Amino acid sequence: MIARERIGTIERLVLSRPERRNALTPAMLDDLATHLENAADAHAVLLLGEGKAFCAGFDLDLCVGEGGDDNLRALLAGLSRCIVAMRALPCPVVLGVQGAAIAGGCALLGGGDIVIASPDAKLGYPVTRLGISPAVSAPFLRAIPDGQGRRLMLDPGLIDGRRAHETGLVHELSNEPAAHAMELTERLTAKPPHALAATKRWLNELAPADAQRGLDTSLSLVGNAESHERLASALKKT
Repeated sequence: MIARERIGTIERLVLSRPERRNALTPAMLDDLATHLENAADAHAVLLLGEGKAFCAGFDLDLCVGEGGDDNLRALLAGLSRCIVAMRALPCPVVLGVQGAAIAGGCALLGGGDIVIASPDAKLGYPVTRLGISPAVSAPFLRAIPDGQGRRLMLDPGLIDGRRAHETGLVHELSNEPAAHAMELTERLTAKPPHALAATKRWLNELAPADAQRGLDTSLSLVGNAESHERLASALKKT
């Protein structure tokens, strides 16, 4: 469910589960993380989502009933691993976002160096209403002013691409985000890779992210009665 293609020096990765709006499973995140961790020789990485939505977040059907808590833990850990892998790559990571990037899908944006989204895309972390903490995303939102970042974490509402651009969650807007992201990725590969790697390494040192503490906070709520009740109720309404 992760389509991989090497185009010259570009590692192109696509979330490929369009019939479920690319809802994430533990296997998808494991596959994505492995591809990212093995892409150190690329000059740039491009991450896209197939179909009408970039990513609708976790597949919540996997998070209820028998094995639900284990799946939710695996999803949170896999998500953190993917974001850390994107940040750790020596090359730039570009994301093209159409339709929606919600919850775990929005969290993936935190690993990107450049995020391009459509103006009408829907973005946010509406998981607190389900008894789940989006803290796993918080260490990677340094580009967002403190007040706006805090609101996105606490407010279960969504914002559109224009508002996401104003807050810094999205860096550029385009009506054709996938094509625009590909063009930008191609331009980046023309730049000296050692200079980009040194710059990215320095940027990471300037804004270190404590991924483990964010993950631990999200994991600490897995299995509580509130999340069990709210997840089950939300799925009944869909």
